[in-house]
Amino acid sequence: MAAYSATIDPASAICERPVTHAWHDISPGEKLPLEFYSVIEIPYGSNVKYELDKGSGLIKLDRVLYSAVYYPANYGFIPQTLAEDGDPLDVLVLCQQPVVPLTLIYARAIGLMTMIDSGKRDHKIISVATEDPEFNSYREASEMPEHRLAMLRRFFLDYKQLEKKAVEVDEILPAKDALPVIEDALVRYSEARRKGFDRGH
Repeated sequence: MAAYSATIDPASAICERPVTHAWHDISPGEKLPLEFYSVIEIPYGSNVKYELDKGSGLIKLDRVLYSAVYYPANYGFIPQTLAEDGDPLDVLVLCQQPVVPLTLIYARAIGLMTMIDSGKRDHKIISVATEDPEFNSYREASEMPEHRLAMLRRFFLDYKQLEKKAVEVDEILPAKDALPVIEDALVRYSEARRKGFDRGH
C-alpha cells in the first residue's frame, strides 16, 4: 500500500481560517474614554521591542533595544484607535507583573505623556490595570510615587540614545488631558474605517 503524503502551504492554511485581528476586531470597551481594553505588545521588564504587524494582527519582533534599559510598564495599544502617527494609540499599563504579548488588559486612564519622536507628536496614555489590587485605586498619575513617574519619562528619554535618535518627552499630564486624546483616536479610526480603512494600514 502506497504511503500517502501531502504538502500543505502553511500560509494558505492560515488564510483559510478566520483570524482575529488585534487592532481591528477587538472592542475597546463600553466605558470609553476613561476605561478601555488594551492589547499588550511588550511585557513590563522587557528589553525587546515587539510591535503589531498591521497586516496580520500578530506581534512581530521590531528590535532588541540598543540601550541597557527595560520597559517600565506593560506596553501596547487601544484597539480600534488611530493616533496622529498612523498607528493605534499607545498605552502604558501599570501592573505588578509582566504579561505576555497579545494579552488583553482592562485599564483605566490616569495620565498622558507626549513625546516628540523624529519630529512627530507621539501620545502615550498612562493607565492602570483595573484587576490589579496594587494599582487599581489610582485615579491620577499624580497620586503615584514620584520616582515611578520619573522612571516612565526617563525610559523614553534614554531608550533611543544609542541609536543616535533624539526624543523629547513632556511632563506627565492628568487624566483629563488623556481623555480627549483617546476620543480623537477613536473618531479618527472610525472615520478611516468608513472610508475603506486598509487592514494592512
